Amino acid sequence: MLKKMTKASMIIMLLALLLPASAYASENIFTFRADSMSGGRATGLEITVLSGNAEVRSNNLLLRADRIEIHGSDNRFIECIGNVSGYDEEKEIFFRTDRLRYDRTLGIARLEGNSTLEDRRNELVARARFIEYDEENEIALMQISVRLFKDNLICRAEHALYNRGEQNLFLSGFPVVFKGDDEFRADRIRVDIETDDVFMEGDVRGTLRN
Repeated sequence: MLKKMTKASMIIMLLALLLPASAYASENIFTFRADSMSGGRATGLEITVLSGNAEVRSNNLLLRADRIEIHGSDNRFIECIGNVSGYDEEKEIFFRTDRLRYDRTLGIARLEGNSTLEDRRNELVARARFIEYDEENEIALMQISVRLFKDNLICRAEHALYNRGEQNLFLSGFPVVFKGDDEFRADRIRVDIETDDVFMEGDVRGTLRN
């Protein structure tokens, strides 16, 4: 059962949260703050709820939301609800969403609802109803009403996979790419993010305007 924290018990809870995460690796930094906090530490039911201007920092990732729940062994899972935003300072990845679930062990973030992911280093903006981002492999999987913007490129599809490391964007599900005034359609489209070149496969169609 969740209970409100007194100032003393909040300090004890904070220590209990931080020690497991740092016991295994000194570089694994985990801090948080909020207007209020509640939680319980029963074995198997560990949970901490941060409400109001909630903020969590896990290594280079900063998360903000109206409400953040932290649970699981060694505070493995973080769930953010309402006005969610985040920033990976090392990779220069910024995002906003309605709801986020983050696995600290696997380094995987799942964005649900109206979601935007901005790769500021590569000047790419992606929007979708669902985005899954794998930190280690630098791969973003996007589904449902996908929209991507970069330079003079506008991409639309139902499914997209962005391989940041290899600088490739793969589109499927009625994909269409607008490059300036030109339009490209196919069953599958790949975009080279570095050069903006477009490669198409299956039922290829297009319109070129001089």
